[in-house]
Amino acid sequence: MSKSALSFLVLALMAIVIDMLLPLDANAMSSLLKIASGLFIVLFIVALVVGRKIKFDPLLR
Repeated sequence: MSKSALSFLVLALMAIVIDMLLPLDANAMSSLLKIASGLFIVLFIVALVVGRKIKFDPLLR
């Protein structure tokens, strides 16, 4: 796993954990953290594809 993919994975996990630790009345911050964690997960997948850790094989063997 590349360093950037690992960084995005850690950032996504941190955003999820912080979202869980927030009080229930912090709706705006909770929404912001959910959006951030979704963005970091997408960037993590993109970093994996760019780093060629996931290879797409169109032929099923």
